[in-house]
Amino acid sequence: MKKYGGWAGKVLRVNLSDRKISIEDTIEKYRDFLGGTGIGYKVFWDEVLPGTKPFDPENKIVFAVGPLAGTGAPCNGRTAITTLWPTCWPKALIGTGHMGGNFAAELKYAGYDAIIIEGKANKPVWISIVDEKVTINDAGHIWGQGIRRTTIELSRILGSEASVAAIGQAGENLVPMSVVMNSYSHSAGGVGAVMGSKNLKAIAVRGTGGISIAGNREEWERLIKYHLSLLGANNQHVVPNSPQPWAEFYDPASRWLASKGRAWGASSPVIETGPCDPRDLNRIAYRTNNAAFYLGEIAWKYTVRGSGCTGCPIRCHTMIKIPSAAAKYGIPEIGMNTCGGLNFGRSFFRNFPDGMRGLTNVEACMVGMHMADDYGIWCNYGQLQRDFQKLYYEGIIKNKLGEKEFKSYSWDKYEKGDPSFLFELLPRIAFKEGELGTALGLGTGAHLERWGLSESEWKKDPKLNYWKMGHPKHHSNEEVGQCGVIINTQYNRDAQCHSHTNFVRNGLPLEVQKRLAEEIWGTPDAVDGVGAYTPMNVGKARMAKWSLLRKELHDSLSLCNWMGPWVASPLKNRNYRGDDTIESMLYTLATGDRKSREELDLIAERIFLLHRAITIRDMNTKEMRKEHDTIPDWVFYDPQKRPVYTKGTIHLDPKDMELAMDMFYQEMGWDRTTGAPTYETYRKVGLEEVAKELKKRGLLP
Repeated sequence: MKKYGGWAGKVLRVNLSDRKISIEDTIEKYRDFLGGTGIGYKVFWDEVLPGTKPFDPENKIVFAVGPLAGTGAPCNGRTAITTLWPTCWPKALIGTGHMGGNFAAELKYAGYDAIIIEGKANKPVWISIVDEKVTINDAGHIWGQGIRRTTIELSRILGSEASVAAIGQAGENLVPMSVVMNSYSHSAGGVGAVMGSKNLKAIAVRGTGGISIAGNREEWERLIKYHLSLLGANNQHVVPNSPQPWAEFYDPASRWLASKGRAWGASSPVIETGPCDPRDLNRIAYRTNNAAFYLGEIAWKYTVRGSGCTGCPIRCHTMIKIPSAAAKYGIPEIGMNTCGGLNFGRSFFRNFPDGMRGLTNVEACMVGMHMADDYGIWCNYGQLQRDFQKLYYEGIIKNKLGEKEFKSYSWDKYEKGDPSFLFELLPRIAFKEGELGTALGLGTGAHLERWGLSESEWKKDPKLNYWKMGHPKHHSNEEVGQCGVIINTQYNRDAQCHSHTNFVRNGLPLEVQKRLAEEIWGTPDAVDGVGAYTPMNVGKARMAKWSLLRKELHDSLSLCNWMGPWVASPLKNRNYRGDDTIESMLYTLATGDRKSREELDLIAERIFLLHRAITIRDMNTKEMRKEHDTIPDWVFYDPQKRPVYTKGTIHLDPKDMELAMDMFYQEMGWDRTTGAPTYETYRKVGLEEVAKELKKRGLLP
């Protein structure tokens, strides 16, 4: 095999202050960090000094993809955006957002693995990238416009096949709770205001090149077909949610919703999904309907089709058509989104006049996603909406606002579940209008501080799902017990890790999951039934480490961690096994750089430890266990006062979680007292120079 395939080979550096554009070699400088978050963390360790703030010109934004982006590998459409996180509280620390869509592929086809944005323009600009031609252009005509209009205007200039990553008015106005978005509905939350602080409205990319694959073409095509055979539905759910003629098992909680009689009712003609036998690889896209999963059965009537990212057959971005939303609220009747985007508008409300699964709920979804995706407002994994409900229903908003501002909102509409209330609320967040709009746009931590509210109270309330540092949990003890809690301690924003939950929620019976767990983590006891937890054991620590490393590996290779890993499959003839080496097979064939599963995991550990090192350096403490890896009180609380490990409860025991952290730190090779990696641990993964710098600063245990 030739070296190197996969990578485009170039990193683009754009300094907005002096308008200097330069090129670096990817292989020479960044190969040991793969791409994606790996490149982002490397840039921040080398170039961004401790004490830098998110809106300082010295802060940088790194848009980076990996060697599998733009190839035929399934689920390869992810772009990692790394910067200092504006909503991380009380101090901004390193974080990444991840957007799907078409941007990653277009960037590779233009010839680049990453874009490093630095400095600050003296007026609004946008960056045009058409293959080797890179220009910084005046953005006066699109500054003040929403993401949709910006995307249309720049696509008219570069062509309809260009991908435009843009911010809306929220990002322009330096609202920390803002996004950057490409392909109309694929966003990375939390970074929009950093772009706005640099007067950067958008990056538009059009690539006419291709990606070279190092391996034999026939072998590559066989591998892709093999990978496709292992796919389930969204979140790698590998059994259907209803009985099927081909299926041995089913699980009502599965996102594999397709079945005979279920149809995309708004398509023309109407399309029945059918049973979607997993051996029929041409019908993978019919399996998932996230609108129906989140909004209820009513969404089938309004489903046009599934949509999604480059190279992904899952199509988790459901397109829906709601004529009544257009008639009542003056918004487009068609929209598409998934997860937080679909839920954005409806999640502000506690009830709707026709129930939480009726048409009003779907209309609220449409209003919310059209407005949020155009203004560029972030939900912080639903924390914005949960905070809003608590603040309103506990009378805090009324107490904190002046009488005039409070009365300027139609609270009767809000309480009745009228989606038109969002037209009063969301623009004020995007434009920092009034006290409420300004405070909500700060993010939870800074908002609590501004209003003199106690973070500890937020940490006690299990309905809020608030975790730490201004951010919520992301698949924690409610799904994977101690393993989920460990994962949620590790990042400076919500963890964004799905490796663990994709396994325990795959729909297979517990006995099958335990058999697979023994093969992967050495013991069936690594996995419990959901809400049937047992005390901590070493298998759970191994699962936590594996989950985190796979997240970083996927974020660096440009594989969707919302789908991977693929250790379980829908195939009965494989005893439902997936393949824990699929990432290494794809990487090896694409790049020509032969790496085993273990060798790739070591690179993932290098990337994960670099994130840890940057956090330690910028916090200026090695006491990570006490000051960073904290757990909110609600994890240890059961409203029905049931004993821990009682079937049906998800709360955990504080002493057992102390043991869990001990076991995790030991598995990682970190100091158990401080939670900081040791010199030897850094050295083992090739970060000895990082260890030396931390030692110089007194930040090694």
